[in-house]
Amino acid sequence: MDSLTTAAASGMRSRMEALDLLANNIANSSAPGFKADREFYAQYVSAEAAQDPGATVLPVVQRNWTDFSQGALVATGNPLDIALSGKGFLAVKGPSGVTFTRDGSLHISPQGELQTNDGYAVQEVGGKAIQVDPAKTVEIAPDGTIRQDGQDLSRIAVVDFPDLTALNKRGHAYFSSDVPPVPSSALVEQGKIESANSQPAENAVRLVGVMRQFEMLQRALSIGTEMNKRALEEVARVAS
Repeated sequence: MDSLTTAAASGMRSRMEALDLLANNIANSSAPGFKADREFYAQYVSAEAAQDPGATVLPVVQRNWTDFSQGALVATGNPLDIALSGKGFLAVKGPSGVTFTRDGSLHISPQGELQTNDGYAVQEVGGKAIQVDPAKTVEIAPDGTIRQDGQDLSRIAVVDFPDLTALNKRGHAYFSSDVPPVPSSALVEQGKIESANSQPAENAVRLVGVMRQFEMLQRALSIGTEMNKRALEEVARVAS
């Protein structure tokens, strides 16, 4: 392919990847604690083309990155809902080990274990699962201390990571990491939930922009294809 059609095709592919990310952000815009994914663009030049100043540079999505900015904290009135104000994550016991989340929609299991809505046990400082009395009111202090009947029972493990790129997304609101976490200074706010930081209005604007870019690239590809077709027809006519 010539440089026009090659660049247009590469641009279309990168916009398709961007559309996939946008679709996932839109689908999870109402999920508590969800963190939106973004794309990071770069330019690709092959090793051979790098020696040629006139070589075609292709736009590609080099990698995806997660936007960890805090979503709005929404009051629910449910004493088992908690939101983190500041940087940090709740440490919970997932199917494959300890995972981390900003989704504080909690409940108490019949066995008295404090869990996320997905059934993952919330960990206390020290790594154990938190046990409470299901029949008694749960009070949660800003530092994560859990009280019942005026007695301190446990303290929720709120952790952070110096480098958030060490986190890998698992599902809609969970993350894993091979790097040990550190204590966080985030405040625990009882009776609130952190909404997704992926807003429908913003996603709609970005979706329109990406679709327009895709249409322009598609038009450029069609023009390049037509030009190549006419060039071949002209060569064939002259040769005959």
